[in-house]
Amino acid sequence: MKLLRLVVLVLGVSVGCASQPPLATVPHVDLPRFMGDWYVIANIPTWVEKGAHNAVESYALAPDGTIATTFTFRDGAFDGPEKRYTPVGTVVDTATNSTWDMQFVWPIQAEYLIVYLDDGYTRTIIGRSARDYVWLMARTPTIADAEYAELLKRIGDMGYDVSKVEKVPQRW
Repeated sequence: MKLLRLVVLVLGVSVGCASQPPLATVPHVDLPRFMGDWYVIANIPTWVEKGAHNAVESYALAPDGTIATTFTFRDGAFDGPEKRYTPVGTVVDTATNSTWDMQFVWPIQAEYLIVYLDDGYTRTIIGRSARDYVWLMARTPTIADAEYAELLKRIGDMGYDVSKVEKVPQRW
């Protein structure tokens, strides 16, 4: 049943969702440098992520060139059950490495755009052209309030409704 809901969700958000112009992606991503753990600081959550605590997205380059992804979080509370998803990322734009498809269920792939990445590879924003979901992630579980406000403004400037952005509780 969960698989069916995921398929319906992905189909629903991918049909006719280009009402705004595509998001601009970063000019280049050094894939080996981007790999590793990213703590989800805030997002417009999918139904899977509602109530997530200690959310972490981890990336690893696979031998076939895909990106092995592991998304883990505690469901509903810091001591809630651990949930784990393992989608596969595929770099679509190999000139920049900033446009990916993320596949949770074959054959459906979701757009995954690296729309912001700081020079130190410590902060990133992942978006979608539909402006339905967004993820603000960092290499650390927390960031300063001023930096959060600056990145939230950046998300708003991209055309997102920032009132839908939720902080993800992180406590390690």
